[in-house]
Amino acid sequence: MLFVELIRKKRDGHELTREEIQAIVSGYTRNEFPDYQVSAFLMAALIRGLSRAETAALTEAMLHSGQVLDFSFLPGSKVDKHSTGGVGDKTSLILSPVVAAAGVYVPMISGRGLGHTGGTLDKLEAIPGFNVNVSLADFRRIMEKIGCAMIGQTGEIAPADKKLYALRDVTGTVESPYLICASIMSKKLAEGVDGLVLDVKTGSGAFMKERKDSEFLASLMVETGDLVGKKMVALITDMDQPLGRYIGNALEVEECVRIMRGEISGSEDLYELTLELAAWMLILGGRVSTVEEGRKLTADLIHSGKALEKFRQLVEIQGGDARVCDDLGRLPKAHHTEDILSPSDGYIASMNCERVGIAGVVLGGGRFLKEDKVDPAVGIVLHKKVRDEVRKGEPLCTVHYNSQDRFADARPILESAYQFASVRAIAGRPLVHNIIKGKSL
Repeated sequence: MLFVELIRKKRDGHELTREEIQAIVSGYTRNEFPDYQVSAFLMAALIRGLSRAETAALTEAMLHSGQVLDFSFLPGSKVDKHSTGGVGDKTSLILSPVVAAAGVYVPMISGRGLGHTGGTLDKLEAIPGFNVNVSLADFRRIMEKIGCAMIGQTGEIAPADKKLYALRDVTGTVESPYLICASIMSKKLAEGVDGLVLDVKTGSGAFMKERKDSEFLASLMVETGDLVGKKMVALITDMDQPLGRYIGNALEVEECVRIMRGEISGSEDLYELTLELAAWMLILGGRVSTVEEGRKLTADLIHSGKALEKFRQLVEIQGGDARVCDDLGRLPKAHHTEDILSPSDGYIASMNCERVGIAGVVLGGGRFLKEDKVDPAVGIVLHKKVRDEVRKGEPLCTVHYNSQDRFADARPILESAYQFASVRAIAGRPLVHNIIKGKSL
């Protein structure tokens, strides 16, 4: 089977068979096809789209390119959460320990930064010593011992997705809902979970800018999960401005630790979304029966210190320096900081969230090429967000950087992200726009 013929077939808008898609996935996994040919296929899939049958076949091929885990030996429900990615999107660092502290198992296999968005693995690796590259045997051991684990994809778990994920990041093919669905669902179904909460972002900082596109992707993933008997729910959540106040790997760990200490001020949106996502995870895990009950339990676990204690256990068992829970100064720190000042009086009318994310990547906090190294210390701390009042010369944000040249490149991008108005907007956008439930709910 000549790969170039399959590229042409997809390029011309024809539907590939299940066997053809399987051949592409298995061939690339075995290094039989070069990156440039697979890049051409990905671009054709992005432009032409995939049918539901093609999407299901791609998901299945990627899922079975490696092992499918079995956690049936654990005496309880297994639930995970996945986000389609955003700027300052760090809820996983709180959700995994808080839901595990409630008695629901959370086997979380996460990814790295993709495009202008951050990655959970990069954030975790900002904690000195934290090891995300654990074996499946250790993954099972950690799950059995503390009820949660946060790891990267091993060579055994959906290896096809691991290769395609890195390639999409640098070929302009991230945004395809069909590729996103196959990537997420192949990885998550391989975890052996009973239920999955999807956080599908919409807005200027999301891959899906329009709500209708986010809802299409969400329904695609929920339908895929339904087909294999998983409990599914998708929340369409806002990414028209960064989530929380901190952007950058070590900075985002700091913000999450502060919330788990009960320090909510300034991070109310991050806290509220965490409560909502955790509540749905607890519902799918059979721990609570209503969102209200789940939100209350989550808040209690945070403010009692039980979530932070579970996070401490997680960091320690995966080789990290658990002292960061008490001493945030142990996290990497940038050598320089500089404020970006408001050019006028007024109110923040809007923020181009994607530009903020791009500025973070330019500083060194993300990747332009899949081989790029990430600087865990750099990032941005926001002082003003949408609807906040500002005075001329007042700091909009503080940039943490290690390279003067990178800062010089990032500064105009960041400055252009803010739009101002003379009057405050009547209302902001809601955190949760819509909820799409699977057949089991």
